[in-house]
Amino acid sequence: MSPLLWLSVAAVGAGGAVARYLVDSAIARRTFRAFPLGTLAVNLSGCAVFGLVTGLALYHAFPATPKLLLGTSACGAYTTFSTFAFETVVLAREGERTAAALNVAANVVGGCLATALGLVLAAA
Repeated sequence: MSPLLWLSVAAVGAGGAVARYLVDSAIARRTFRAFPLGTLAVNLSGCAVFGLVTGLALYHAFPATPKLLLGTSACGAYTTFSTFAFETVVLAREGERTAAALNVAANVVGGCLATALGLVLAAA
């Protein structure tokens, strides 16, 4: 991997992390924070974009470098499993077990459905 590609991965990844912060913050300011809707929105939208990028690569010979930058770097930095896991544990520890279970279901099932949607859109 060339030094320019390394720098590109870092820059695009930084952009994904900033986008995650902005989206999560915007949603958190507008919603009741007991349920982590910001993290859910980030993860679902990131899964949809990743599915789309993957579908473009599978069905339309999307080039490897943009796939790397958009899929691995941008989506990898944008989505967040660790925050989802942390927020789920906090909900459970605070006695919000139903909300914790709903958070797991929404992120896991919703993430798979969002990824599938992205793949379907790319195949069209």
